[in-house]
Amino acid sequence: MTTLSRPDLSDIHRGDWVDRRLPAGWRPYTRLARLDRPVGIWLTLFPCWAALIQASQGLPDLRQLAIFSLGALLMRSAGSTVNDIADRKFDGHVERTRFRPLASGEIVTRQAFIFLTVELALAASLFLTPYTRLIAICVLPLVFVYPLCKRFTHWPQAVLGAAFNWGMLMAWAEAAGHIPAGAVMMWTGAIAWQIGYDTVYAYVDLKDDTRLGLKSTAILFGRHGKTFIGLFYALAVGAWSLGGWLLDMSPPYAIGMLVIAIHLAWQTQRIDLARPEVNYRLFLANILTGLLLACTALSGTW
Repeated sequence: MTTLSRPDLSDIHRGDWVDRRLPAGWRPYTRLARLDRPVGIWLTLFPCWAALIQASQGLPDLRQLAIFSLGALLMRSAGSTVNDIADRKFDGHVERTRFRPLASGEIVTRQAFIFLTVELALAASLFLTPYTRLIAICVLPLVFVYPLCKRFTHWPQAVLGAAFNWGMLMAWAEAAGHIPAGAVMMWTGAIAWQIGYDTVYAYVDLKDDTRLGLKSTAILFGRHGKTFIGLFYALAVGAWSLGGWLLDMSPPYAIGMLVIAIHLAWQTQRIDLARPEVNYRLFLANILTGLLLACTALSGTW
């Protein structure tokens, strides 16, 4: 805490397990990949598991589960690296990001690009069918365009949502060999969900982003943010419900959707646009939303 009334919102905390357990040379790359902040991995992984379960019509093959889990980690890490490279001149002026490796000068841009190449090479080495590889290649423009979006559109969260949840489409391509309309609807629901929770996250940076001339849904929605976040959460539940129906999910799936709807309604009710620390905790609560989605998908195959 910096004061009793204002918490330190930095997303890097000195003295954590990275500083205590890793060699000094590894630390900036661990933080660049955001392995010390695994929330993004879970938010990528759980929707991917949900799609893999639906495509497999039950528990997926362990090999596929392992591949997509590793792929979620690598692609989230690569996306984080791209984002930090693009934002290296802004991050030092934002309270939450001021200690990130490129912003603080722990590493230089050339080192970050080399690290990104390694991350993408490892992701490309995963054993996937040619069709899945083609689907994977299609997401790369989104990965590289997203960090620039906040400079010219208020909707970077939508681009991030499309890229972040692309693994759902890849899961269907790998497990079923095709991507049905229901799978696309599930992916669309995940985008709406991410617009919602990433807007909650964007309110943490609202003052800094406004001062720097950047754009976000939080800036666009302003004091009406709570209403719009609730709307996107409702759209997510609606899209997931329709997607489940198109995929012939069994009745327990509807019960799971009701639980998710209640959880997201609770989140919306708790949002306080003037309290960044509350919004950050609500953003983290979406790890549970992702877990509920995976469990609901599994229940729908019974």
